[in-house]
Amino acid sequence: MSDVKITVSDNGPLIVNGEIQLLDGAGNPLTTKEATYLCRCGLSSNKPFCNGAHKGQFESVVRA
Repeated sequence: MSDVKITVSDNGPLIVNGEIQLLDGAGNPLTTKEATYLCRCGLSSNKPFCNGAHKGQFESVVRA
């Protein structure tokens, strides 16, 4: 696998750039893209992927 970068977006999803293997709870592979957006708010109807349902309903600004 190539280099992977994960960005915690302000008030939004985790943005995973690069080739990854993502498995569900049973170990089945999920289809990913070069940029995969993972839900952090729990509101997405397409979990574990973000569908934008967080807009205006989720606040999280992470800084190291």
